[in-house]
Amino acid sequence: MLGLKYLSQKLYASLSNFIKGEHYQEVDAALSGWFKNETGELIEGFKICPEDVVLDAGCGENPSLHFCAKQGAEVIFADIDAQKVAAMKKMLEGSLARSVTALVSDACSLPLKDVSVSKIIAMEILEHVDDPGALLKELVRVGKPGAQYLITVPDPVVETLQKELAPPVYFEKPNHIRIIGRKEFEQLVVDAGLVVEQHRYYGFYDSICWIFFWVCNQELSPPWHPLLESWTKTWTLLLETQDGPRVKRVLDNFLPKSQAIIARKPNQSS
Repeated sequence: MLGLKYLSQKLYASLSNFIKGEHYQEVDAALSGWFKNETGELIEGFKICPEDVVLDAGCGENPSLHFCAKQGAEVIFADIDAQKVAAMKKMLEGSLARSVTALVSDACSLPLKDVSVSKIIAMEILEHVDDPGALLKELVRVGKPGAQYLITVPDPVVETLQKELAPPVYFEKPNHIRIIGRKEFEQLVVDAGLVVEQHRYYGFYDSICWIFFWVCNQELSPPWHPLLESWTKTWTLLLETQDGPRVKRVLDNFLPKSQAIIARKPNQSS
């Protein structure tokens, strides 16, 4: 399987984009509570307002930034990959964001002032770093009192499955170097000084898509294997049935791709 034998951080990002870009269905995301334009919530319970200062740490090519910019917030994003940062900066040119700040930086040491950010996003990065606790404490440092955090990591159930199916390099640096359990995830967040508001699960479609990817000998560019195309069509047809959304909720909790925590930094008076 060309490329996967030498899976690098750049190739891993391409694989993520394949699943969450071209093949990830907007209706699925909406049913999981994402991108609620009518309320300004990036995900249900995490509202972005024009007065917010939003930080996306380890941004990669996260579509969440586009949503935050559309709400008129000040947007700051950081990644160690200078090409990703440059690409994101270009994509946000001309957006409705109050201002845009691009940082080439390790999320464990951000060039930002203390208590300067009101919304912090850290999606799918804790599983990559040597010390996730230290990274979270850095994010808490820059958060204002009352700041809200959206943090996601892969769910341990599907990660354990992938241990049996994915190439070994998938669980080597700079890719995933740890599997974070559900209770462990909550404890990391609490130990960093945050209060957990929600812990939710989503992405059954993604879980199956990744599993199929490994068995298809799929390259990292089109044409996509018929099995992957067929799975997307099947999932779309399911969601269009009367009971589809309920089935999705059950499956998302049974075999989610990711777990998300929404947390808040206590006010100074707390």
